Amino acid sequence: MTDPDRRASATATTASPLSSDPQTQFDFLVVGGGAAGFMAAITAAEQGLQRVLVLEATPEPLSKVRLSGGGRCNVTHACWDPTELVGHYPRGQRPLRGPFSRFASGDAVAWFADRGLDLVEEDDGRMFPQANRSSAVVNCLRQAAKRSGVQLITGSAVQAVAGDISGGFVASCRGGGRFHAKRVLLATGGHPSGRRLAGQLGHRLIPPVPSLFSLTLDAPQLLGCAGIALDDVALTLEVGDERFHQVGRVLITHWGLSGPATLRLTAFAARALQASRYRATLSVSWCAGWSQGDLLAALRNQRTQAARRTLVASRPLAAHLPRRLWISMLEEVGVAADQRWADCPAKLERGLFDRLQQCRYPVKGRGPFGEEFVTAGGVDLGEINLATMESRCCPGLHLAGELMDVDGVTGGFNFQHCWTSGWLAGQSVAEQLTGSDRTL
Repeated sequence: MTDPDRRASATATTASPLSSDPQTQFDFLVVGGGAAGFMAAITAAEQGLQRVLVLEATPEPLSKVRLSGGGRCNVTHACWDPTELVGHYPRGQRPLRGPFSRFASGDAVAWFADRGLDLVEEDDGRMFPQANRSSAVVNCLRQAAKRSGVQLITGSAVQAVAGDISGGFVASCRGGGRFHAKRVLLATGGHPSGRRLAGQLGHRLIPPVPSLFSLTLDAPQLLGCAGIALDDVALTLEVGDERFHQVGRVLITHWGLSGPATLRLTAFAARALQASRYRATLSVSWCAGWSQGDLLAALRNQRTQAARRTLVASRPLAAHLPRRLWISMLEEVGVAADQRWADCPAKLERGLFDRLQQCRYPVKGRGPFGEEFVTAGGVDLGEINLATMESRCCPGLHLAGELMDVDGVTGGFNFQHCWTSGWLAGQSVAEQLTGSDRTL
């Protein structure tokens, strides 16, 4: 369908004029009671909009916020430079420079602090509520919404949104409820309902694929290492002619690899992996923090420092290399249980060096079903004015959060996009309906 065709379809379906019933008539209607939706509603209401409504399909709003981070909620990341911040988004890097120049991580920290929620930075840059409970974030958002006059209706699934002849919109809900609004925001996260509504209103949708997931490997030698977490591991994923590389912390699981470096790797490789039906080759350097010379020296030092000890009992880089992982490598190269370092032949030493430096494992698929954290895909960013989050296809419609074709790596970056896009949408709606422009 061409752009004119899609724009025509977005405006062809109209409903009755704005209702005269004040109980169903609003300035701003937010479809989706998640992070982006609440941020937009609060921002618009605090800027002077009198009638702001959030419709949430489930019985409990902000459920993803409550469950995230193991119940702690990684609110954002201590990445203060917008040009550096965009590098953590596999989809949306260049387009997000503008939005992040207006509302980035530091602005989110200040926004929550102004509403009574202090965030604490951890060693890896992740930022959590000082109370270390996601409920503190949920309570902050709900209280801010209540203070600013935002109305919330839960258990109200929007089935359709259409333009009306007065220039606004009417949202029809399951069960027969109808709400009229001058402006509408779709902030439904990764739920299919939001993509369906956006498509009905003329938007082109980039098919969603899983992002941020662990990898299932054909690696029986790692089965005895499940539960081991290791820093400074280099991962190189070969998918057809493409290569993806990450260095960081990994977790060995019963099915393969997980952990921050693995999740980041799969986020950037999400579409290539989906196209290859999740078949690839993973190269792992277990000691990426050491040069080849340092690794060889560590192995050879065992000959003098532990000459009489067995290779099973004494391992190089003991502070870094877990015992179970070392034993699995010894089994791979066929070390006898009583093999001493003094009797270690050069060929065996080279085999161990190769396994420390690079192990190659066939990728058989993703981790367990349902483990994915976010999806890549959604509304094409070219169809959104990213300064206001307003649709270019359907004037008066705004979009925010995971519904857009934006996804970040693990570490608070997906929530940061929700805060940014929601804030910009709320500011824009308030400015256009009240004439205000009281930005930060």
